[in-house]
Amino acid sequence: MFAVKNNKQYTIDEKQIKSYQDAGFDILGDEGEILHHGRGKKVPFEELEALRKENKALKEGKGKEADNQDVVDILKAFAQEHEIDLGKSTAISAIVKKIKEHNPEPPKVGE
Repeated sequence: MFAVKNNKQYTIDEKQIKSYQDAGFDILGDEGEILHHGRGKKVPFEELEALRKENKALKEGKGKEADNQDVVDILKAFAQEHEIDLGKSTAISAIVKKIKEHNPEPPKVGE
């Protein structure tokens, strides 16, 4: 198991848990799960856990859906501005393909 605080991480045994926990170290199991929280923390535990979950989700790529939706919205706005029919396309690659294939009629000379 490990005692972790700031940028410090120590391998410890069962006998050392209390002293490290009293010094503010979190005690983690061998798989990285939190077994005990350090004493005297300044960040509320609920806030810390929410940030850890958010960080994990971002690392796993779950934050990409929001980014992808922003890209889709931008591409749709571009298509609408240039009068490009996207049909039922909703994926970024499909929308980009429609935009690339779009060939507007050239303006007629003399009109």
